[in-house]
Amino acid sequence: MERSVDFGHVQVVIDYDTGGVRCLIPTEPAPSTAPKASWGSAEHPAGLLVPRDTWSSTAAAALSGVVAVKAAGRKESAMRRITDAIRAATSTTTHPATPEQAERAVLAVRRAAWCSPARTACLEESAAAVLLLALRRRSIIWCHGVAPDPVRLHAWVQTGDGAPAAEPASTLLYTPVLMIGDTHD
Repeated sequence: MERSVDFGHVQVVIDYDTGGVRCLIPTEPAPSTAPKASWGSAEHPAGLLVPRDTWSSTAAAALSGVVAVKAAGRKESAMRRITDAIRAATSTTTHPATPEQAERAVLAVRRAAWCSPARTACLEESAAAVLLLALRRRSIIWCHGVAPDPVRLHAWVQTGDGAPAAEPASTLLYTPVLMIGDTHD
């Protein structure tokens, strides 16, 4: 399944079956000024500070589950396996998560990720937060989006009212391309 976002000066196409990303530039680009570079580490110093949240073995299990799903087959289909796992997890929920529950889940996963030997970035953390909340029958919306200038991808979770959970304000700069959970799937 391919999804795309057209920003005018670039169209970003994401293939959720393979995880591939293409940027299509129009033949006659509009004149623009160069944006300020963003490396994404100013607001969210992941990996630089040890989170002070309480340890959760359930969060560690959810993160391990995501890592196992990602590693279970061919690298080219890892994104599809992760989105399928998120869809399966959200199908078991009965009540929406509160903003506090969502934030606690994300922070618990980030704490567990600190000890993980596997790659843990926004994709793994957000998917694990969905699994963690689904174990408690709580629903959350998983989002995968793109921002332009420079083109960058991000995954996060948000509550039914659209508020991102435990995310910096810069997350609002991302245009959601795929949303799984609640009625957005």
